[in-house]
Amino acid sequence: MYRHLITFAMAIGLIFTSCQNSGKSGEQSDGQAADSSDMAQFADDENFKGAHETPMELNFEGIGQMIEFDTPDGQKGSAYALMAEEPTNNYLFVIHEWWGLNDHIKAEAERLFGYLGNTNVLALDIYDGKVADNPDKAGELMQSVKEERARAIIQGAINKAGAEARIGTIGWCFGGGWSLKASIMAGNQGVACVMYYGMPVQNAKELEPLKAPILAIFAKQDEWITPEVAKKFEDLAKAAGKQVEVHSYDANHAFANPSGDRYNEEAAQKANQVAWSFLKEHL
Repeated sequence: MYRHLITFAMAIGLIFTSCQNSGKSGEQSDGQAADSSDMAQFADDENFKGAHETPMELNFEGIGQMIEFDTPDGQKGSAYALMAEEPTNNYLFVIHEWWGLNDHIKAEAERLFGYLGNTNVLALDIYDGKVADNPDKAGELMQSVKEERARAIIQGAINKAGAEARIGTIGWCFGGGWSLKASIMAGNQGVACVMYYGMPVQNAKELEPLKAPILAIFAKQDEWITPEVAKKFEDLAKAAGKQVEVHSYDANHAFANPSGDRYNEEAAQKANQVAWSFLKEHL
């Protein structure tokens, strides 16, 4: 499955090993604040868990390296980094789904790095080193995400890239919502935002700082990020004067995951080609 780069579309599909999204707010408790992407509430949903198979083993030996950077909360953040041979101000932030920064995400970051060519790629670790290998653990990690810490990691990466950086973002499911937030945080430095079935923000005020064009990819049969959620976001973004391109495919949630029962090869190939072309155009 990870042979060469047979087609960009087939290769990119592997990173969508699992995801989670919703249209309602998650509960918060002391010491465990649900992230405002509104996905944590699905961590205990057995149907949701059943829709995401445990990631397959991957014999991955990457060319990138883990780096650390300062975060505004006085801690350290980390990312799997691939730096272009020639100096460039182009950066792509890759944001993992609920499993964490595992080898599948690192491998996808490398494929994106090879395709884009002139872009530094940072696969951010929103879980601070924790990685899940089963749905129950993935749910626990997702529920444990505190928005302020996730934002500190993203801001630290923005600071690491520098004031002259042109920043694109991409993420899937849990990471899809955070891809949008990261592009919002990047403000004038943002140049491209790709979100695969991520939970979008739900009011215009949150979108105000966004300068990057958005490519939003949804599934018409998604039980969590429904067509109604997708349409509401599209209308909101357009009303707010944002550049948004929405593609909805007649497929299920996680349709681009080739190792899952919901994989839809035709839809995945179309979506992945659109995503990579969008990033190539803007980065």
